[in-house]
Amino acid sequence: MKPTDRHPPRGPSIGDRVSLSGRIVGIDEAHHRVTLDLVDGTMLASKEGGGRNGPEAPQERAPRFQALIAAAAELPPARTAIVHPCDALSLTGALEAAGKGMILPILVGPRAKIEAAAKETGANLDGIELVDAPHSHAAAERAVALVRAGRADVLMKGKLHTDELMAPVVDAETGLRTERRMSHIFALDVPHHPKLLFITDAAINIFPDLETKRDIVQNAIDLAQSLGVALPKVALLSAVETVYPKIPSTIEAAALCKMLDRGQITGGLLDGPLGIDNAISRDAAEAKGIRSEVAGDADILVAPDLEAGNMIAKQLVYLAAAEAAGIVLGARVPIILTSRADSVHARLASTAMAQIYAARRRPPGLSPSDDRASRASTPRATSP
Repeated sequence: MKPTDRHPPRGPSIGDRVSLSGRIVGIDEAHHRVTLDLVDGTMLASKEGGGRNGPEAPQERAPRFQALIAAAAELPPARTAIVHPCDALSLTGALEAAGKGMILPILVGPRAKIEAAAKETGANLDGIELVDAPHSHAAAERAVALVRAGRADVLMKGKLHTDELMAPVVDAETGLRTERRMSHIFALDVPHHPKLLFITDAAINIFPDLETKRDIVQNAIDLAQSLGVALPKVALLSAVETVYPKIPSTIEAAALCKMLDRGQITGGLLDGPLGIDNAISRDAAEAKGIRSEVAGDADILVAPDLEAGNMIAKQLVYLAAAEAAGIVLGARVPIILTSRADSVHARLASTAMAQIYAARRRPPGLSPSDDRASRASTPRATSP
């Protein structure tokens, strides 16, 4: 049976969202009711969980994510430790990715809770490795240990808080740190926007300093390149487009641009400070007299701090019907850091990004086991 055959389409049911189009034939102002004639109209239903982004049919949603998932299907599956997959959504997301050949899953968490989630969803866990751990903290520690032992190439967050997962990851002695600071990158498929839009950092570094921002920028460039963007264009965001000493993010943006000139950042084009309007709109950039290769055509938006980045990403999701995927880079392996509100489709896109990144960043001719050995010998910094 093909993976897509496991859950055949069903007809409309209670809880589905419906979009109606028809002719108004009556208005009851007293009861605030409108009567529609649907004989010449249309109705489009969507399943709950396709979701918050409106009634588009699944095949019409997030075409760039669909392309990522298709590209991942051409690569070997990544051995992935799923941390505490103790609810239906996180377990289903992992098993869907396994069914598509994207990952070889290792489920890490309380056996009884994982089996209960599988029973709830009707999933079959036969042949899937399960590492028993008493609670979420222990599950995160054991998953990190699996990576250090060379048994997993990717980490995936299940039903636990981000700080629970990241605590053992950033441990100075037993964690997964490298010489580079870890950061989170959102990839958003925004309707009517011509390409994937990357936003960073919206989940890990709260108020990053200049050195941390350098790593945030480099991690985002590396991800975009691995996904096929040859020379990513990076917009360093602020509230204004000129260097203004009273706004520190403008000073840091200018410094980051000079770091690119000096080879401290590589692989992309940088410009900043830029407002979000002239970072993504050529008209806005031209109206303000901004001339650069980045303005109006940015691939990556670097927020001045976590609060701003998080708000930008969530506004695009909830107000512009964007689909969001996200991973953490800077550790020895990619970390799929999904939200509890993410759909299975978004989890698949995040998994595809991690799988593609892990495969394409590996030097040619180097096996996964060799790659893990080389990462294990990389010196670690003193800060996460």
